[in-house]
Amino acid sequence: MRPRRVLITGVGSFLGTELARRLETDPEIEYVAGLDERPPRARLERMDFIEADIRNPLIVKLLPQTGVDTVVHNKIIRRPGRGMSARAAHDINVIGSLQLLAACERADSLRAIVVRGSAGVYGSEPAGPQFFTEEMARLYPLRTRFQRDVAEIENYFDTFSRRHPQIVCTMLRYQPSVGPALDTQVTRYLSMPVVPTFLGFDPRLQFVHETDAVEALVVALKNPVRGPVNVAGPGTIGLTKLVRMAGKPTLPLVPPVFAPVVDAGRRAGLEALSPDFSRLLRHGRAIDVSRLVQEVGYRPRYSTVDAVRDWLRTQKGRRFVPALRDVVAL
Repeated sequence: MRPRRVLITGVGSFLGTELARRLETDPEIEYVAGLDERPPRARLERMDFIEADIRNPLIVKLLPQTGVDTVVHNKIIRRPGRGMSARAAHDINVIGSLQLLAACERADSLRAIVVRGSAGVYGSEPAGPQFFTEEMARLYPLRTRFQRDVAEIENYFDTFSRRHPQIVCTMLRYQPSVGPALDTQVTRYLSMPVVPTFLGFDPRLQFVHETDAVEALVVALKNPVRGPVNVAGPGTIGLTKLVRMAGKPTLPLVPPVFAPVVDAGRRAGLEALSPDFSRLLRHGRAIDVSRLVQEVGYRPRYSTVDAVRDWLRTQKGRRFVPALRDVVAL
């Protein structure tokens, strides 16, 4: 098999750094490049770091020079970080993806693109199916800004794939990630001293463990398939059970006052909840991972419950510290 050459966008994030670390030790990978405006979170021996903003038109010249055959697009902001406006996050997600595709169009060596997308494209609906399959992304209206961003990004990559049939584009739709090394909206929500919930609602939730999040990318870039692929741990967990496992008291709120109360907590320095996450806490969401297992060839090691347990194992004895900054792309 011919050695692979891979470029990772968003290498400064946790998953970007871990993916690069994983590929550095893989004998099938000849070359690894990482593109980001911030450096990786750990020292990497073999990776070629390209310090650049994904929105910068210069990447149109930089990417073809690497001679990569695979691009992993890991620069999609789930939530704006502290000091980042919603507009800036939108520009990184949408304009950045367009610049990347412009660069990919000029890379003659390119054969595959793997995108770390989001299952958030399905939304969270009261009458949603028990498990969303990949063809159900347009089943309901796009209700949030992030949901619209993800749908727009998917449309760009789908169009690119049809225009360039020699390049396989894989869109991995991830459920929220949890794990000992991750700092996400899920873990911050469960770290609050009192957890707000919607009165009368006990939604089914589904997560992916940080290890499976990285390994799914590794397997997908080695065996890319066309189109979307759901990524999550098997099974679901009810919010009531989740909060009970975390040992947290709840604050049940009727839907009309949920947002005002949570916003008041945010102004007091507690965790802010995005519109997407608030809908998830009310209606839940679960996805079918049959295509990940059968076509990509990766079976997640951790179930949703196991992923939560692994995170909780590292939280014993920790004191709660109010979250004064928002979650950025992980």
